Amino acid sequence: MKNTIKALKFSIVSFLLVSFFLACDKDFTVLESNVLGEDNSNFSATNEFLQIAAYNKKLDSLQINRLPSNLLGVYNDPVYGQTTASIVTQITPTTYAPDFGDNTVIDSVVLNIPYFSRVIGTVDGNPTYTILDSLYGETSTGTINPFKLTVYQNNYFLRDFDPSSTNNTQQNYFSKSDVAMNGTDNFALNGSSTINFDNQKGAQVYNIDQFTPSSKPVITVVGTGTDEVKTRSVPAFRKKLDTDFWKTAIIDKKGDPVLSNANNFNNYFRGLYFKAEAVAGNGNMLLLNLAATNAGITIYYSKDSSVAGEKTQATYAFRFTGNILNTLINDYGSVTLLNGNKTTGDDKLYLKGTAGSMAVVDLFSGTVDYNGTQISALEAFKKTYRIPMGNDYKKDSNGNYILRRLINDAQLIVYEDAIMATLPKDKNGKDYSFYDRLYAYDVKNNIPLIDYNFDTSNNTANPLNSTVFHLGIRRTNDAKTKYKIRITEHLKNILLRDSTNTKIGLVLSTNVNVDYDKNTLFFNKAKILNSTDAVTAIPASAFITPRGTILHGTNSSDPDKKMKLQIFYTEPK
Repeated sequence: MKNTIKALKFSIVSFLLVSFFLACDKDFTVLESNVLGEDNSNFSATNEFLQIAAYNKKLDSLQINRLPSNLLGVYNDPVYGQTTASIVTQITPTTYAPDFGDNTVIDSVVLNIPYFSRVIGTVDGNPTYTILDSLYGETSTGTINPFKLTVYQNNYFLRDFDPSSTNNTQQNYFSKSDVAMNGTDNFALNGSSTINFDNQKGAQVYNIDQFTPSSKPVITVVGTGTDEVKTRSVPAFRKKLDTDFWKTAIIDKKGDPVLSNANNFNNYFRGLYFKAEAVAGNGNMLLLNLAATNAGITIYYSKDSSVAGEKTQATYAFRFTGNILNTLINDYGSVTLLNGNKTTGDDKLYLKGTAGSMAVVDLFSGTVDYNGTQISALEAFKKTYRIPMGNDYKKDSNGNYILRRLINDAQLIVYEDAIMATLPKDKNGKDYSFYDRLYAYDVKNNIPLIDYNFDTSNNTANPLNSTVFHLGIRRTNDAKTKYKIRITEHLKNILLRDSTNTKIGLVLSTNVNVDYDKNTLFFNKAKILNSTDAVTAIPASAFITPRGTILHGTNSSDPDKKMKLQIFYTEPK
């Protein structure tokens, strides 16, 4: 592997000024200065590339419950083949021990699950919406291929707690997405056994042979004539279900203990299984908001009123607030995802969501030559940037190491493989990977890098333009498409406070906002079952994207596109 080398010249006025230009410009810009420039008698400014290794990690058995949202449908990736996502979910009554009255008649049963949508305009004073931010599979002509959807009653009991734990640990469920199982059934792991939900399905609750989502608002009408009230709500998967099933399953159980409390109900009615299947090998995939307050099932019924001969209208509702599992079937076709070479790094890096693959970047891999002696790359980094003091390094009054080199900027430069530019474009002419973001996280602690907290470019309305200083946006320049991920504060932590977090996880994400709450410090992650190495979880957003990309690694056969770690620094002359 290459030893540390020095290159170029770099001058700065201040780090904040540079940060502004780096965040906005399409490529790195050198700013001239008479403060810390080449002619300054006290300081010199330059940069160097440090030795790193980036390798592939195949993601087997990822946590599929307690995700921030859920995928449903069929998606054909032009590189990684077909992914089919189904949902198994408990339903929870909003009240228990209901009194359905006498001579009860169900008027309708309505399933409602809103899509993730946003307002894009108005027509006659009413909002219009788009759902394309959470829809995968739209063709270059704007066509949305349908998929088959069948909803069954689920007969498998989803536990709340792991019976093998000694402290009432919550039960986790994990993916079993290998198409080699049989290619049609949906499986999951509970840590001790394999579940086949197709062997656990009960009565059919709903079926549509060709389902295509719509961005039109949902319009409901109550009453007739002058009493008619029309209501508009956000786009949703809203369907009427068979009333006979719900009469037998719920209404006829009035007074039965199965409706008296949560434990009894969850054991009696174990949930629903939303099974997606391709239509003629195609389909579309949606990100659904089952956590929305208006997501659920509502039984509309009438019963005898206290006034003789009259009826009273009432409702009984369920919400998706219990266990929700996102099962997957991944058919990668000709692509084989493997674990990479941790020592030399890999030629290509394969990033794929839905329990696919990620990359691990070892920032200080192997050994380098330091004054004629081979030492670890990490120790050489410390010796180069810290002030030596006996057998250790000099510290300040707070216990932090004092540096003889000031890191102004540090960035991972990651190049996209040329094949990605040849893939079909969308109806607006955008590249296949146009909306992709790379998410870098601290593998050791399963949290974002500290640079995430320093980045103030938050954009809750448009994740594509959020956290763009730390997690740079995909850029194309000089026929090279690349990402720049700034890890300045992460490296400073290693130098100043002896942090041992030298491995960075690199995953694909379509929303860099959803995993981490800066106020509560909560990081939403998907755990790996029985991990045997340093990577024990990934950001949840990396699970709930069906998309994939290919990047050049640190051992790329194209020397101009190898992943690099570049540091810009100043030091006294």
